[in-house]
Amino acid sequence: MTTTPTRSPLDRGSVLPRTLGRYRVDLVLLLVALVWGGSYLSAKVLTEQASVSAVLALRFLVAALALVIVWVVRREGLPSRRALGVGLLLGATQASILWLETQGVAFTSATNAGLIISLTIIMTPVLESVAVRRWLPRPFFVAAVLAVVGVALLVSGNGFAQPNVGDLLILAAALVRSVHVTMMGHLMRGRSDSTITLTLLQALVGATVFTAFDFPGLVSAVTTFSPAAWIGVLYLGLACSVFAFLAQMWAIRRTSAARASLLMGTEPIWAVLVGVSLGSETLGLIGASGAAFIIVGTFWGQRIEAGHRLSQG
Repeated sequence: MTTTPTRSPLDRGSVLPRTLGRYRVDLVLLLVALVWGGSYLSAKVLTEQASVSAVLALRFLVAALALVIVWVVRREGLPSRRALGVGLLLGATQASILWLETQGVAFTSATNAGLIISLTIIMTPVLESVAVRRWLPRPFFVAAVLAVVGVALLVSGNGFAQPNVGDLLILAAALVRSVHVTMMGHLMRGRSDSTITLTLLQALVGATVFTAFDFPGLVSAVTTFSPAAWIGVLYLGLACSVFAFLAQMWAIRRTSAARASLLMGTEPIWAVLVGVSLGSETLGLIGASGAAFIIVGTFWGQRIEAGHRLSQG
């Protein structure tokens, strides 16, 4: 007669912290998605009052100032040569993403921007598969096609038409973001470089580049922005940059780049809710169908990627 082995309370207890830790990482990434989902409407409102470069300069300057305070209070050490290079590289790609996103949202709706950027969810696992030379199963690419069809429907509005320049810029931002997330995952996994220091370096790169690009526009924005506009700047600088960058970097060290991108893929849902409820934007029947295709395709792709990764150990 055989007996079924039972797990001791200690064994069961050891599983709980791991499970809670995994959910904590997931929740942090979901909160990042929520914050970023609201950023498109804020950016769109601000770019109606100042240049894209001026808005981004203010965003990065606010973020850099806050991060310098955190860096000093925590007595962080100076970065190593490698960490300095990684921070500057990630700062350049992050600045490129935000320029493309902010420039794009100036020409398209906040809802469209939030939905199109979700294609990062499809692009990141593909890039990661290329990097490790391990391809995803075929159903994943079916989900990808579904998401792409959704984008085509979304940008058509109430009738089929070519995407405008704003839609194309957001699409380019999705590609660069997927490169950024993949690169971040490979450069930082297993490293002990300070998350705060690396995030500060990224903010300093953005602040320097955009301030130099349009200093007169920055001065004009500082002297003319209303209190409501400054609230938008603080939201972009503190919530969407300081919190989101730190949280993303902290979480990506504890999960895969693909999973991080997939969890943050709920961003379009929040972008639609904010754009429709606060920005008075509309999708129309065809646009709403496209939004549904994007959400279904990206979440289907998420499930396939997660299952494939688990099966590969």
